[in-house]
Amino acid sequence: MDPIGHMDRFVKSPAECFKRKTTTDMRLVRFLSFLIGVLFSTHLSFAQEKVDMADTMRSNGRIYVVVAVVLVILIGLILYLIRLDKKITRLEKENKISDN
Repeated sequence: MDPIGHMDRFVKSPAECFKRKTTTDMRLVRFLSFLIGVLFSTHLSFAQEKVDMADTMRSNGRIYVVVAVVLVILIGLILYLIRLDKKITRLEKENKISDN
């Protein structure tokens, strides 16, 4: 009896334990968490008071630099996650082919 398979007798290989499973429940959870995040972010953005620093940055034109930097960081993170997801999907396909 191998040391990894003794906990779960129905698993054929250790790699099966770590496969991503996409079901309709997972899609629903993802959609609901996205919806709640959007609702909370809009609520927080409308709940802000007038800030003197923001007015000063707007009058000097520096607020656009701040917005540009934040957008570049967010776009970089999103592109990194998309690239990482593609690599993981490719590795899962290669693993599935090599298991058969």
